[in-house]
Amino acid sequence: MLIIESRERGVTCLMSSVGNSTNIFWHECPVGKPDRQKLLQQKGCVVWITGLSGSGKSTLACSIGRELHSRGKLSYVLDGDNLRHGLNKDLGFKGEDRAENIRRVGEVAKLFADAGLICIASLISPYRKDRDACRSLLPDASFIEVFMNMPLEVCEKRDAKGLYKLAREGKIKGFTGIDDPYEPPLNCEIEIQQHHGICPAPNVMAGQVLSYLEEKGFLHA
Repeated sequence: MLIIESRERGVTCLMSSVGNSTNIFWHECPVGKPDRQKLLQQKGCVVWITGLSGSGKSTLACSIGRELHSRGKLSYVLDGDNLRHGLNKDLGFKGEDRAENIRRVGEVAKLFADAGLICIASLISPYRKDRDACRSLLPDASFIEVFMNMPLEVCEKRDAKGLYKLAREGKIKGFTGIDDPYEPPLNCEIEIQQHHGICPAPNVMAGQVLSYLEEKGFLHA
């Protein structure tokens, strides 16, 4: 702890230096990830759902969570909007804030996966470098990127939150897909898109993700 005194204002400030300290060490516990996975009879992983606003990310995330629950599998959804009510409520939507938003969620998702849970993260996460940074946190191919590849016109037509309308009117600046870019994944594990101009039903999309998790062995210890 550093004590800094401002003589000009007569104020003594306490500033923590722990974040930059080299005097911190990782403490291992006797119960590890394999033990937790054996207890839960599943393997921890992160299902990262990315796509434009209105592409169906939250709908898919909840559908996956419901299907996993019905199979007796433990999961948790990290929804981008929900997290901005708590963990990330101090962040805005500038580039650096968006990067920090994704960094924090990536670290939390890593902890859930280490606990043996199937963590479902649902965020626009528009920039590849930020998503790739989250992927690099997890070993053994346990980061599953799901790209909701829905056309902008479809997302804008839905516009359940009225955000596209506000962006088109210039009342929201830096809105992804309008005046800020979205960088689609180059090598995602799962891509969900329309078939003959029709969006798949939520249970169909969830089934596609669960089939992948089953195939890769995440639903068994």
